Amino acid sequence: MDVVREPGWRRREISAGIAASLSAGLGLFPLGIAFGLLVAQSGLPLWAGPALSIFGYAGSLELLLVGLMATGTPLATIALTTLLVNFRHVFYAFSFPIGAVRHPFAKAYSVYALTDEAYAITASHDGRWTSPRLITLQLALQAYWVGGGLAGLLIGSLMTTPIEGLEFALCALFITLTLDACRKWDQVPSLLLAALSFAVAAVAVPDQALFAAMVLFLLLLAGRFLVAKKRGTIA
Repeated sequence: MDVVREPGWRRREISAGIAASLSAGLGLFPLGIAFGLLVAQSGLPLWAGPALSIFGYAGSLELLLVGLMATGTPLATIALTTLLVNFRHVFYAFSFPIGAVRHPFAKAYSVYALTDEAYAITASHDGRWTSPRLITLQLALQAYWVGGGLAGLLIGSLMTTPIEGLEFALCALFITLTLDACRKWDQVPSLLLAALSFAVAAVAVPDQALFAAMVLFLLLLAGRFLVAKKRGTIA
């Protein structure tokens, strides 16, 4: 049975989606500028920036990919790194309101545009999400990111001297996400497991510390989940 909508409801839902995107957009746009500058200074062709932001829309992963591509990292390593870094998105789908989207093309886009920011906004905003509101939110977030990246590419192409330290943008992003997660006490064990994973990997396999740390951290998180489930602290 079709739900009767009030006149102008779609326009109100679109406005609500734009409004919900503003807080994250204020952070995404300048980060996108840093990404564009990093691409411009890395020696990669300028089209690589918008190509990554459109076909591989994944924020933090794009910053990581610039460094991997610029150093000629093997494709297999890039593919495995991509899988490990973005594997968390599989769990986002369990509570993301994708069921609100009915049209198959719109649903396909919503799955593609399921980023950390989109998930965090839907998880923190109470109320029922509709298809126009959700799709507008995700379109706006991608527009902030792509727009910032294009602005960064333009600035970088006009500069005669490189800016030092842009490669720290990815590290700064993860530090910010870590500090945000630490606001909840139930996330502190995961933070300690991450620190332990990197410490062990740095000592055991220093040449592949990042990759080994991600694998170990994934295993430890799975172990933590099983222990919590056995104790009945999660459903």
